Amino acid sequence: MINRRCFSAVLATGMAASILSVVAHAEPIRAGNIVLVHGLFADGSCWTEVIPRLQAVGLNVTSVQNPLTTLSEAVASAQRVLDRQDGPTVLVGHSFSGMIVTEAGVHPKVSALVYVAARAPDAGEDYTGLAKTYPTPPATAGIVFDGDEGRLSEAAFLRDFAGDLPEPRAKALFAVQAPFQKALLDGRTTQAAWRSKPSFYAVSTEDRTINPDLERFMAKRMGAKTIELKSSHLSMISHPEAITALILEAACRKP
Repeated sequence: MINRRCFSAVLATGMAASILSVVAHAEPIRAGNIVLVHGLFADGSCWTEVIPRLQAVGLNVTSVQNPLTTLSEAVASAQRVLDRQDGPTVLVGHSFSGMIVTEAGVHPKVSALVYVAARAPDAGEDYTGLAKTYPTPPATAGIVFDGDEGRLSEAAFLRDFAGDLPEPRAKALFAVQAPFQKALLDGRTTQAAWRSKPSFYAVSTEDRTINPDLERFMAKRMGAKTIELKSSHLSMISHPEAITALILEAACRKP
């Protein structure tokens, strides 16, 4: 019989397919902590639709404020949060922060990884080179730089990053966009946590920031449990129930 807490947690998301999946595995919640990491053109507030849903079922949730300076500093910011967790933890990354999840996910407290329309490089892989083997997504042309500081233009943000969100919501997210440093893009992962940890991936089929076929390739390569959502790059905002259900499934998975 399914663990009552796990069943109630998934039921709260309203995702029938995920309920059936958890029932089939008859798994209890094994990870009581969720650590969320944001990517480029965002800050920790991009998880505000998912956080209360996870908290409502008793999970301890932390949204990391990624400094967006260098990969090593970004990984360190996630590692400090992981160090503070009390027990097994699901590490979740969106977009660029898939690099962070891939590197920091080897942390002993991490029980599973969740990638949300995220980069998922192999150890030492040139992600930029990999991405160039697929058509360039439209958002790339909308990146503007002030010296070494990069950001997405408002037009590109609304059209190519948050295209399926109501305009007032997208504009509010644009207002809190955190700029990134060029040096961040030069980093390469030295480890690939997905080779040793259970992994989950949410593909955004309408993504204009990362090519959806590239997302599918990375998810398949890592052997991730994969869902596809008809969503822009910001599926955790436009489809929070589905992303919450995927995270809960990861929390119910054996390490």
